[in-house]
Amino acid sequence: MTRPFKVLGIQQIAIGGPSKAKLRTLWVDMFGLEVSSTFVSERENVDEDICAMGSGPFKVEVDLMQPLDPDKKPAVHATPLNHVGLWIDDLPKAVEWLSANGVRFAPGGIRQGAAGFDITFLHPKGNDEFPIGGEGVLIELVQAPPEVVAAFARMAAQ
Repeated sequence: MTRPFKVLGIQQIAIGGPSKAKLRTLWVDMFGLEVSSTFVSERENVDEDICAMGSGPFKVEVDLMQPLDPDKKPAVHATPLNHVGLWIDDLPKAVEWLSANGVRFAPGGIRQGAAGFDITFLHPKGNDEFPIGGEGVLIELVQAPPEVVAAFARMAAQ
């Protein structure tokens, strides 16, 4: 089976909790990550601090999330490791191919994410129509910008 896209590496991890302050104590105060921006979305029910570890094309985003309303969905705090984001070299081709091969996507389609990249989510559970899901894990596919695609290509060629 020829896959028309590549998973390049980890783009992000997203960690949810009832309080960003407690998450910042560990990730910012203890581990030394810096908050580079924030993202608030009523649609996504999230108040998020965007941090990072590493640099350049190998930087991994660490999103610290709390719900705007803990009684609403999505419940970004209900699973402490909320989701894993993967760099994808060609997101539209990946979505087309994965869908055609039975992978279930969460509602919302391809859209701009908190960090400004195009994103979409694989559903954590398969169903009858699309039997392949994340087996309990929400997985975000993130369109890698050209410099990240090039850096991973250089690394693979070594």
